[in-house]
Amino acid sequence: MKIKNLLFVICFFLILPGFLLPVYSQQKELTLEDAIQGQVSYLFPEYLFRLSWRSQTDKFTYLKSTELVEGSVKSDKLQTIMTLEDLNAALKSVGLEEKRNFVPYQWKSENIIQLTTATDAIFYNLKTKKTEAKVSWDISAANMDFYEDKLAYTVENNLFISDKSDKKIQVTKDENKGIVNGQSVHRNEFGIEKGTFWSPKGTALAFYRMDESMVTDYPLVDVSQRAASLKSIKYPMAGMKSHEVTVGVFYPSEEKTVFLKTGEPREQYLTNLAWSPDEKYIFLAVINREQNHMKFNQYDALTGDFIKTLFEEKHERYVEPMNPALFLTKKPDHFIWQSRRDGFNHLYLYNIDGKLIRQLTKGDWLVTDVLGFDEKEENIFYVSTAVSPLERHLYKVGVNSGLIFKLGNEEGMHNYKMASSGKYFLDTYSNTKTPRITNLISSEGKLIRKLLESKNPLQDYKLGESSVFTIKAADNKTDLYAWMIKPLNFDPSKKYPAIIYVYGGPHAQMITNSWNAGISLWEYYMASLGYVVLTVDNRGSSNRGFEFESCIHRNVGDIEVADQMKGVEYLKSLGYVDMEKIGVHGWSYGGFMSISLMTKHNDIFKVGVAGGPVTDWKYYEVMYGERYMDSPDENPDGYKNASLLSRVNDLKGKLLIVHGYIDNTVVLQNSLSFIEECIKNGVQLDYFLYPTHEHNIPYGPDRVHLMKKVTQYFEDYLK
Repeated sequence: MKIKNLLFVICFFLILPGFLLPVYSQQKELTLEDAIQGQVSYLFPEYLFRLSWRSQTDKFTYLKSTELVEGSVKSDKLQTIMTLEDLNAALKSVGLEEKRNFVPYQWKSENIIQLTTATDAIFYNLKTKKTEAKVSWDISAANMDFYEDKLAYTVENNLFISDKSDKKIQVTKDENKGIVNGQSVHRNEFGIEKGTFWSPKGTALAFYRMDESMVTDYPLVDVSQRAASLKSIKYPMAGMKSHEVTVGVFYPSEEKTVFLKTGEPREQYLTNLAWSPDEKYIFLAVINREQNHMKFNQYDALTGDFIKTLFEEKHERYVEPMNPALFLTKKPDHFIWQSRRDGFNHLYLYNIDGKLIRQLTKGDWLVTDVLGFDEKEENIFYVSTAVSPLERHLYKVGVNSGLIFKLGNEEGMHNYKMASSGKYFLDTYSNTKTPRITNLISSEGKLIRKLLESKNPLQDYKLGESSVFTIKAADNKTDLYAWMIKPLNFDPSKKYPAIIYVYGGPHAQMITNSWNAGISLWEYYMASLGYVVLTVDNRGSSNRGFEFESCIHRNVGDIEVADQMKGVEYLKSLGYVDMEKIGVHGWSYGGFMSISLMTKHNDIFKVGVAGGPVTDWKYYEVMYGERYMDSPDENPDGYKNASLLSRVNDLKGKLLIVHGYIDNTVVLQNSLSFIEECIKNGVQLDYFLYPTHEHNIPYGPDRVHLMKKVTQYFEDYLK
């Protein structure tokens, strides 16, 4: 249930503790359409579209209207290096249709730019103004992965390679649809985002082969046609048979595949795949199904033979490696490994013999991203939460010295793009006072030039006053970050209804010091209707360290609910919240939390709206479910305590459950089982389905429809 599956991971305003948002001359009232559609378009701060570094240079490019423009470290002048007319001429020269807008691009070298359409990629030389190559694929292709002008892709369950000569190699030929090649496996857990991995020089392609033929089919029904059709998926539920994964290595020159001998048991997780710089070896983090023991293994890429285990990591709760080894090129027998073994994600320098050279970073904060090395590989640049869990900042650490330097001082959430030389960065950030700024900075953290400063797109709107602060968790020791917005035209002498918006699960952080950070403009809209809105990042959420996130292990819905009730205590302390009118809303894990709060504290919560909720963790998938709950056989009491099916008689308030009819993340059986228990026990609730949607309701008319439904439910029953 990763962050990308959440319904709400969008814009909102925060302030640092003790400060309030700036006051503007506000005239317009926020509409629901503004809150839903506007925040991804006309109410979204200006940005530099497709900003990137030009390969092997200190020049950067981005799209400005229908032109590709370039800037450089040495000059503050921009120049147009490619127009829409140039693009269409290039497309036309190789028989492709013209475009009305610029297509996605990627720099392959200093002068070669890859321009990608729905079915073709051309490689255009800006210096000669000629198209040097074209690679094409079928419209049904997916999972495209380029190495220079070679393309790996999938069609249905098989893997293919194409190149500029129009030669197409079918790498796999599995007729059994239960065997899937070249796609992401293990349901995208452990940082897995794709299924193919080119070797450093492009001479070989490693790929995942997933046999899920033995996994139970789960029925999804497509009602978009006159005669509804069955479209089953493979969905391994906690405690049930899971798929089996192997790693193949394909050599195009010989059209030969070898498979890594990853051994038994077959039900294990093969993650964080990395090639050695010389292409001789492949390294994998191999995790047992129980997810409490990781072996970092080395394999011979030519024969598939297992060579050795470099090191192991164990934890009584779980281990969760998220990043592959990062090898140095000047010392190719050394690599950087990321681990939470000391409680926070940090960097460790190893050699290929499995010897720990040194721990490079350490402290009660975590590394959130690694950008790469400088030219001499003397320093590695990374992003961390060292300033605050609410912020992200750039640092460099000496690979040999271990000395750490912070680069830059502007508060907020920063996102960086590093030049290939490691000398310069494009730094885009925001904070509570700044919608968005993009700066060009040096590797010493010095400002070279400001490239963009966005205007506040909401400066003309009437908005409620919001604040960020801390409250104590249920353990009365741990600080929790909370965000609250007061009703528009707030009057402390009045009593207001309140809505708690909650997610509360792993891999999600709702509150950061940024302009756009998790809470949607819908919350501001609800404030304009007269509600107090509160969000609390309880224990179990991310970016606060392993103990903070993993303390829910084997007993989800217990600590998280207790922490959310501390938020309720805070609302009560304010004096202007009507404690007879408390509502709760969340999606996915937040849907589970919403029903948990409604049933465990039915004397507090009057109204709830739960979207895509897990109602019994035995219905959730193996990888995520067993990490946090172990299997149902191993933890029967935990599953029983977390199940909402036995709590239907505790539901006293008004509850609306909303679910996507073809949800392949939190399957429909969750909400239907809860409804069935309500029927058996004579308990009333409301239910709404989106017939053609999966776990998420994307932006567009259907999203507006959804939020109108949610809003009206609170308006009808909470006020």
